[in-house]
Amino acid sequence: MVATGERVLRVGMVCPYSLSVPGGVQAQVMGLARELRRMGIEVRVLGPCDGPPPATFVTPLGNSLPTSANGSVAPVAPDPSCVLRTMRVMYEEQFDVLHLHEPFAPGPPMTAILLHPAPVVGTFHAAGESASYRHLKNYIKPAAANLAHRVAVSKDAAALVSAYIPGDYEILFNGVELDDYRHAQPHPTTGPTIFFCGRHEERQGLDVLLAAMADVGPIGGKDVTLWIASNGPDTDRLRSQFGGDARIEWLGRLSDEDKIARLKGADVFCAPSLHGESFGVVLIEAMAAGTCIVASALDGYRNVATDDIDALLVAPGDKHALAKAIEVALGDRALAERLVAAGAVRADEFSMTTLACRYAEIYREVAQPQEPGHRSVSAWPFMSRSARSWLAPKPRRRRLGRMLTE
Repeated sequence: MVATGERVLRVGMVCPYSLSVPGGVQAQVMGLARELRRMGIEVRVLGPCDGPPPATFVTPLGNSLPTSANGSVAPVAPDPSCVLRTMRVMYEEQFDVLHLHEPFAPGPPMTAILLHPAPVVGTFHAAGESASYRHLKNYIKPAAANLAHRVAVSKDAAALVSAYIPGDYEILFNGVELDDYRHAQPHPTTGPTIFFCGRHEERQGLDVLLAAMADVGPIGGKDVTLWIASNGPDTDRLRSQFGGDARIEWLGRLSDEDKIARLKGADVFCAPSLHGESFGVVLIEAMAAGTCIVASALDGYRNVATDDIDALLVAPGDKHALAKAIEVALGDRALAERLVAAGAVRADEFSMTTLACRYAEIYREVAQPQEPGHRSVSAWPFMSRSARSWLAPKPRRRRLGRMLTE
């Protein structure tokens, strides 16, 4: 909490991806913002929205444009109108700190790191390979000098960005709002149940899980049910290919509440990803929900889980090994209970509250409190006269706004 008499920090937290679309980075941004606000820090989340903002503390910056990235499709907003909205919000809000998630992503983060009217904290999420870093490193290196503090969510994420932009990166694992999962009511089941929740695309490995279901037989005399949440570019193909299996339920996109209820109700959470995972936050969520985990043995997932300690990990892409691990997790109750108990202890290490406390310390370290009004438009030398004019307050517009509300 903010100490009595201590100045309240104003933080602009910038997300590159549409906050209307489910995703790991978006979930981290919103969860961290909620926790920081509970601590008394005034956080506003800035980012694209393809619908109503998901919370009152979100400032929408425009619609997203789906863009191929890292084997997935990222809902980013690199258009000029979003750039201008980002500039104007940064001017009007006069934040003490800007916290950019994926600082070099096109759209609001790149705009903010280039203009930076406040000290900048950058958090890097991506791991694996990045064509953007490879092709644009000579352009983004100068902008990296604007980062007052650099954070990576895992050693793999730090390895990716530091290969192109050397520097010191603090490792802060992603956090989970543990109570949301521990206190949730489980969705009812009629027998042994597996839950998959991820975008329907190649790197998430849903093809492998669906193929593995052919090898999964009844457990305790009951057929196994597979819940598949979300959607993606492969949804229609997969539903056509595997739609004849009555054990599979296609749930579509779920609300956060429904997702947590399904996760808590399932016997096994399966994460069969093939690559591109920098950190296994979904595994922490399953641990907090008390659900046994079967996942791929990716480096990103091994940041969180250990095989035969708090999860069963198998070689990525091996459908037969995946099917066997699922049957073991569903059929060996003593093993499942041991893994779940260890997972509950492991989840405590990734509390969103702990993560928010560290970020609050970082904000106070880099913030440079000054007199009100210190970040006027005229202090931004990079702006053209027309841009400054566009950003400057518009008295007549304000009068019109009052007239319309009277």
